[in-house]
Amino acid sequence: MKIQERTGAGAGRSAAPAQPSVGDRLPTPPRERKPALAALAVLLILVGALGATMLVLQAGDRIEVVKVTAPIPAGGSVSKSNTTSVMVAKDDSIHYVEWTQLDQLKKLKAVNAIPAGVVAVGEMFGSEAGVAAGKATVGLSLKAGQYPTGIKQGDTVAAYRVSSATGAGSGNSNSGNSSSSASSNSVIADSARVSYVPGPKDSGDEIVGSTNLAVTLTVDSDKAADLAQAASNGEVALVKVPGNSGN
Repeated sequence: MKIQERTGAGAGRSAAPAQPSVGDRLPTPPRERKPALAALAVLLILVGALGATMLVLQAGDRIEVVKVTAPIPAGGSVSKSNTTSVMVAKDDSIHYVEWTQLDQLKKLKAVNAIPAGVVAVGEMFGSEAGVAAGKATVGLSLKAGQYPTGIKQGDTVAAYRVSSATGAGSGNSNSGNSSSSASSNSVIADSARVSYVPGPKDSGDEIVGSTNLAVTLTVDSDKAADLAQAASNGEVALVKVPGNSGN
């Protein structure tokens, strides 16, 4: 009887649940997934990639346009000597003048003065130049010796009335003749702007067989009549005066 009781007691002890060891971890609950945040991250990645692609495409879509390299006064025209080509990003809202249109642009006039360093746009040019209030343009046809060597568009010059009369018709000259000669050699416009003169590369603008130089001046309106009259008589000489860049 004692043996059976001991056996039963031992069986009871072995059936008791085993205690967990100190080194074992307790089970953790599963992490909560957030699909909204994952979707947002993916969306941000896609937007960034799309933006980078658009920048690359815009940088690659470039056109060759006309850039002004020397000042062009109102009424002046472009030429190969005062322009160059540059690459810019294409923008339909800006009316760039493409380099392939340079020959057509030569036939137009600057509506207003154009400084050097700007990119040409269509609004800068027209079939007729705009003349500022109080100003007028006068065309001259000058022989060699009536204009300074190297005169160019944009120069500031003084226009003088010159006379071919020398007063040497007789051996006796009087003070009246001297006074007349002095009055005939007078300044007409002391600060005129050269609006047009054929450039060295614009041989097509020159009149074949003519030795005269065609020059257009912009002067004060009250000087225009005297200048035009003197020019028609071939009695005008131009002199460069201070106010020219680089001089």
